[in-house]
Amino acid sequence: MKLTRDILKIDFEEETERILEFIRRVVENSGASGVVLGLSGGVDSSLTAVLCVKALGRERVLGVLMPTNFTPREDVEDALELAETLGIRVETVNIDEISEAFFKCLKVDRSDPKARIPMANIRARIRMIILYYYANLRNYLVAGTRDRSESLIGYFTKYGDGGVDFMPICHLYKTQVRELARHLGVPERIAYKPSSPQLYPGHKATDEIPIDYGKLDLILAGLFDLKMEPEEVSKAVEVPLKVVEEVLHRFRKTMHKRMLPPRIEASGDSASS
Repeated sequence: MKLTRDILKIDFEEETERILEFIRRVVENSGASGVVLGLSGGVDSSLTAVLCVKALGRERVLGVLMPTNFTPREDVEDALELAETLGIRVETVNIDEISEAFFKCLKVDRSDPKARIPMANIRARIRMIILYYYANLRNYLVAGTRDRSESLIGYFTKYGDGGVDFMPICHLYKTQVRELARHLGVPERIAYKPSSPQLYPGHKATDEIPIDYGKLDLILAGLFDLKMEPEEVSKAVEVPLKVVEEVLHRFRKTMHKRMLPPRIEASGDSASS
């Protein structure tokens, strides 16, 4: 058996309607007035923005750009152009000064290579705080922009981009996100742009994920949708077994990111459940 991109095919119209209904239901049930989301110029946030506008109308969607001094200019331009096309309101907050205040108070040693990821996570959590400021201000919900590929391998910051109220596209693999985005009119340069969280200078997703998204999505589909053994997935996707095992290791290692914090149940909890 060989796994090909055919396993990732979705019905664009059916999937779009399912997501729109989900967004409307979540917002209505919460009593929220609308949604706010971070715009990065990448495909995940762009697709989420398009879907939120289709579900709720442009007047109920707020986009927030949160660049740094190393954010590529084209990413900012792409985000602003998309927002203009959608007709949504936009706030832009450069997070450099906020980040520097944290680094200064924490006496961060920038020469220490171990400090790079903690600094990157601070930037992600600052962005979460900013989104919740606007959400609280307007009685909005924070819409997450994470996809399933990144979720399953834990490629997100806990209480950073992982800190949201709901996730409209977290059931879609990156490959599916790109194709649905293109179907819904997201410009090709955004839909197929290399992913980058931009949490430190030169940050690229491909530097940190085990294999490119095209192969990663097939591996994940084999492991989690078809329930295949790692050895079977390795042969079916034609990748080394060690790559499949690394993907599985990341899933297990980051399980805590996808769950509520562990707690001791009160004596009455189990009786009432």
